[in-house]
Amino acid sequence: MSLEALGNANKVIGIKQVTKAVNKGLAEAVFIAEDADARVLQPLKELCDEKKVGTVIVPTMTELGLACSIEVGAAAAAVLK
Repeated sequence: MSLEALGNANKVIGIKQVTKAVNKGLAEAVFIAEDADARVLQPLKELCDEKKVGTVIVPTMTELGLACSIEVGAAAAAVLK
């Protein structure tokens, strides 16, 4: 799934919201910013592997934030089913 898909998709933004969506089986794909804190992202990456949810790595939090149409950076975002 491409970053452009985030633009008008039904989505959640932020590590806590994305984690909840993955746990509930609502996430279709998870986007993770490469420059976000690895300690914070590791549990989410492991959860995505466990739940068989595809992840897309985005170079920067700023880029991910812009793709989500927000004015701040985002560490993670998910497109919902």
